[in-house]
Amino acid sequence: MTTTARMQAVLFDMDGTLTDSERLWTIALDQVADEYGGRLSLPTREKMVGQDMWATIDLLHRELGVDVAPATTAKMLTDRTVEIFRHGLPFKDGARELLESVRAAGLRTALVTATYRDLVEIALDTLGHNTFDVVVCGDEVSANKPDPAPYLQALDLLGLSADSCLVVEDSPTGSRSAATAGIGVLVVASEMPVPAAPGLLFADTLVGVDVARLGEIHSALLASRALSD
Repeated sequence: MTTTARMQAVLFDMDGTLTDSERLWTIALDQVADEYGGRLSLPTREKMVGQDMWATIDLLHRELGVDVAPATTAKMLTDRTVEIFRHGLPFKDGARELLESVRAAGLRTALVTATYRDLVEIALDTLGHNTFDVVVCGDEVSANKPDPAPYLQALDLLGLSADSCLVVEDSPTGSRSAATAGIGVLVVASEMPVPAAPGLLFADTLVGVDVARLGEIHSALLASRALSD
């Protein structure tokens, strides 16, 4: 990173960052667990935050001692989540206003999520199908978060360098993915605490965060990177 780079794009995670969909995922997961005659523990549910579908299903199977094809559970989970998502996704506090501010300022935007495309398309009914210049979904990448591949793919599609972008994330896996891709991260932790690490700055909420504040965070992260190099 260089301290002279200008912020040209903001890359957003979805679940737990823009939408309160982690709570809705919990409902769907509990329904599936109940069908299997079990119950998910809180530690296992926390491990699922930020993971893709197959990692989540593996954790569910191991927790409940279920021996069925992962594709069977995937269909059950997807069907229940689709029905829940169709009722609309609640925005996280301040998220709608921040998205509107970023778009109004003419900045590029990307949605980078571990959620699969069929569910993301339903979520975009709430978020807006024209809100993002680029959408990277969990079933469209070579490796998922915490691997840097999703954010590197977003940079490639945007045609921008890491130092010209800022990521907004809520989970440890997502924050690690973005930071490893070389992008500075504003972390607003949701379901799980995120450990402090180089390349991360923290906020308690998105309420009151606007483009000017994002620019300050972007500049601060660039300066911090320059000092550590």
